[in-house]
Amino acid sequence: MTIPRCPYRLLLNRHAGTPGVVVLPDGGFRRAKAEIASWPGYAPTPMLPLPDMATAARVAAVHWKDEGGRFGLGSFKALGGAYAVMKLLQAELSRRGVANAATAEELAEGQYKDAVDAITVTCATDGNHGRSVAWGAQRFGARCVIFVHEAVSQGRRDAIAKYGAEIRVIPGTYDDAVRVAQRTATAEAWFVVSDTSYPGYTEVPRDVMQGYRVMADEAAESLPEPPTHVFIQGGVGGVAAAVSVQMRARYGANAPKLVVVEPEKAACLLASAEAGQPTAIEGELDTLMAGLACGEPSLLAWQELERAAFAWMAVPDDSAVDCMRLLAKRTPKVVAGESAVAGLAGLLLAARDPFGRNALGLDEGSRILLFGTEGATDPELYAKLAG
Repeated sequence: MTIPRCPYRLLLNRHAGTPGVVVLPDGGFRRAKAEIASWPGYAPTPMLPLPDMATAARVAAVHWKDEGGRFGLGSFKALGGAYAVMKLLQAELSRRGVANAATAEELAEGQYKDAVDAITVTCATDGNHGRSVAWGAQRFGARCVIFVHEAVSQGRRDAIAKYGAEIRVIPGTYDDAVRVAQRTATAEAWFVVSDTSYPGYTEVPRDVMQGYRVMADEAAESLPEPPTHVFIQGGVGGVAAAVSVQMRARYGANAPKLVVVEPEKAACLLASAEAGQPTAIEGELDTLMAGLACGEPSLLAWQELERAAFAWMAVPDDSAVDCMRLLAKRTPKVVAGESAVAGLAGLLLAARDPFGRNALGLDEGSRILLFGTEGATDPELYAKLAG
């Protein structure tokens, strides 16, 4: 196997291990896990050993949590957006005096159809989160409007629209779409179901992240031995923070080193770590890792990662394409979208570099956990990139 050679950036977190606030209470996770596990079609996604990648990286083991089949939506985000839609509808029906404790089953069966029909949920998305919100809205009976920026592929727009959502395209970046979604929701009395959080808006994103913890919990349950390292995608930081919280809850003082990996053209978490505070980055954010093309960290995610991440990495787009092709050519084949492979790219780049290997404590005894956060969510683009 030929490991790609690319420049990358690596920053160790000088605040790692510092005590901080509780971002995701365990009680909320237990409720999310019980609810999501009761949904039709729920099953833990596969954990795949990748011995060839372990040999290439000169570590003891590499395991890949394959989220491509999650609820038929193609990514881990099926766990968060739809769950948060359900929680929001339950709270709003209670506030309106319609139902004090509506269940997911009652909502899906249309028992409160007239009231739910009058509720519109919305969000901005690069693709996968919007699909989850649209799926949840369709399942539970709410109207849905999804904002995408102009760089979101037509394939991803169509996949969201399949669930009955109205798609609105706005100029600019993902972060611009977030702001437009919020302004429109305020003007129209809609409800934002976002996977990023900001001052004054944290409760719904907290529900989203509690849903994401289910993936990390499944991973810990299925691994033959505890991991020593987790390489996880960045973006706004929601999934990285959710994985971090669950690894700490599961393993305590022996939690694995968490390495957060971002595209070099959209490394807002690394920039925040350099600045010592949440920092937005400017520019087009024109990375092909579309789901990670985010310029502003999530407030909740940063509150976890600023003290729990061991290190931050920024990798070039070429490394993602190389990793997609490595996974597609192996036997058995692993189908991974462009935003799923940042963690693998970070591992392979650091593992072959003496500085990176030493800084991250990688050796022949290391056991690596990776999250394949999406499959071929845009099949046409996947075929083009993976060859």
